[in-house]
Amino acid sequence: MSDMSFTRLNQYYIAGMRPILRKHALYSDTSSNYVTPEQPSPFENITIRFRCASNNIDRVLLVSGGEKHPMEMSSRDELFDYYSVTIRLGKETLAYYFEVHVGNLSVLFDTRGVVRNIDEHFKFKIIPGFRTPAWAKGAVMYQIFVDRFCNGDPTNDVLTDEYSYIGDHTVHVDNWDKFPATMDVREFYGGDLQGVLDKMDYLESLGVEVIYFNPLFVSPSNHKYDIQDYDYIDPHFGRIVDEQGSLLPEGDNDNTHASRYINRVTNPANLEASNELFAQVVAEAHRRGIKVILDGVFNHCGSFNKWLDRERIYEHAEGYEKGAYVAEDSPYHDFFRFHDPNSGKWPYNPTYDGWWGHDTLPKLNYEGSKELHDYILRIAQKWVSPPYNADGWRLDVAADLGHSTEYNHLFWQDFRKAVKEANPEAIILAEHYGSPSAWLQGNEWDTVMNYDAFMEPITWFLTGMQKHSDDYRQDQLNNTDNFWAAMCYHVSDMTMQSLMISMNELSNHDHSRFLTRTNHRVGRTATAGPEAASEGINKAVMREAVLMQFTWIGAPTIYYGDEAGLCGWTDPDNRRAYPWGREDAEMISFHRKMIRIHKQYHEFKHGSIKILNCAPGLISYGRFDREGQSAVIVNNNDHEVTQEYLLWPLGIRKNATLKQIMLTTEDGFDDSHKEYWLENGRITITLPKHSAMILRHSGDGGLTF
Repeated sequence: MSDMSFTRLNQYYIAGMRPILRKHALYSDTSSNYVTPEQPSPFENITIRFRCASNNIDRVLLVSGGEKHPMEMSSRDELFDYYSVTIRLGKETLAYYFEVHVGNLSVLFDTRGVVRNIDEHFKFKIIPGFRTPAWAKGAVMYQIFVDRFCNGDPTNDVLTDEYSYIGDHTVHVDNWDKFPATMDVREFYGGDLQGVLDKMDYLESLGVEVIYFNPLFVSPSNHKYDIQDYDYIDPHFGRIVDEQGSLLPEGDNDNTHASRYINRVTNPANLEASNELFAQVVAEAHRRGIKVILDGVFNHCGSFNKWLDRERIYEHAEGYEKGAYVAEDSPYHDFFRFHDPNSGKWPYNPTYDGWWGHDTLPKLNYEGSKELHDYILRIAQKWVSPPYNADGWRLDVAADLGHSTEYNHLFWQDFRKAVKEANPEAIILAEHYGSPSAWLQGNEWDTVMNYDAFMEPITWFLTGMQKHSDDYRQDQLNNTDNFWAAMCYHVSDMTMQSLMISMNELSNHDHSRFLTRTNHRVGRTATAGPEAASEGINKAVMREAVLMQFTWIGAPTIYYGDEAGLCGWTDPDNRRAYPWGREDAEMISFHRKMIRIHKQYHEFKHGSIKILNCAPGLISYGRFDREGQSAVIVNNNDHEVTQEYLLWPLGIRKNATLKQIMLTTEDGFDDSHKEYWLENGRITITLPKHSAMILRHSGDGGLTF
């Protein structure tokens, strides 16, 4: 045998003597568990950590920008070795991955875990200077569509025949439990801010930490995404202290004759009283430790808006300038883009640009008006400042604002500066479909409504339904591979600052109720009828979804009534009135228990997340930090499943006692803290059909920092 052959044989022998790389133990992320400080400033030193099984690897390198930074072992315990490296940041995003060496073997590790090839999309990313509000991390949010939540003051209700909207008169709904009409926009149930005040005890007892209000500002619709006056809360939600005028005569759709409505929404006494009530709502919420987020609709306004005044509400009202529809020389002329500005069509020029062609939703022309830009920034600051003190904004169709992508980004940069100057702890949370990465670079939005990395993957996996109930796909139901692929890809669109405060909803005002999706039926209220939305539903699947919602990374957000068993097709049926007196008491109790678990156990708000076993219809993952470690197992199959789980990679000692802190089944839920024994890091669990479980270990779990 030649010397060369002997050397190679010896190398193979030595390599074979090394322990097998324990890939399950490899871990890092950009949470505070592995990056210090968690939200670093430009040019600050940061320490990045990487974890592996004890005495299992030779070395690990952090790779960034073509440079390889050797990491040093910084600590060790019975389970893991921890490597760390300190790097000085610049101004730009730090993108990196890890290279792990064991003998002749080397593997790569990015946000997907161990991979063969690095993809830029899946690198770990740290954005220097990007800070998001600490209070929003994992915060329990509650979305209120005000007209349908609680009627606390019947004297401010929109009246039948009060005014005309989209060609017909308004209707006051006398039966609170009535299903929304197919054309629901001008029907009003009477919910208001006094109703929210009246139900503060309920919200506090539920465990709510943040109220997100759908739009509150003066508007002719029940949804109020067609704002009439950004400076004031709608008196129909607030207070009417000066009542005068008459209703519209039958058959008359001319709103210049709607004198009662004109007085209600233009009279300073009513407007100021309504603003004062909102300030009281926020103060009372804050007294109870609850934050308040407003809905900002800044891409478009409404045709009733005082700047346009297509309905001529303000044309003869005292103290108001002429609207751009009414007069060519209106001070608001440039707030809108007129298609034919030289047509001589004034007074009453209808050729303005509408959002998606809707003339009831005039698109705001920021590029054409510095005054509009400045006005909206003043509005943005006004409501997060004293005396109102709201805690941030949810931004409607935020990516649509402006006439170009370039301007859109410039505006949101200005918006962020204005809001954070007025209230540094205010959140900026945007509605967005698709990748939000371009807006989440630290100088525009804080986070998003998490459709792509929460609502959609969970809906497809648990129900096989599209989020509007417009499609059912058997191939998506229980498709674990597609679930994890979607989650992994879209989570990587956000850095940890955004992810931990992202709004994780199962339902909202734009989509069908999640409980309705569990019936696997395609339909809308106009095609299937509202009763069908409650037929064939599966509350066990709803409980699975809620358990995931309150154990997943981000801010779990309840759409009012979901916790009470409310069903509904997509808009407008999803806007049914809260079923006071008809609540599903067990579902409320379950939500209350899950909120308590989410708030009580540190890892669900602050911990890392790791995928565990995968099987068809079976999802399992861990949430863990230095204070506790939890395993979440969801069986969405129509049969029981017995599966072994490897839990020591969560940082749980290999022989330890675990407590079942929640089990959901077809019959309900159990939080009796039954004990299980973890042996050699493994446990075998049998879950019944359509069930979910949380197993938790606390105390000395082996995590060292």
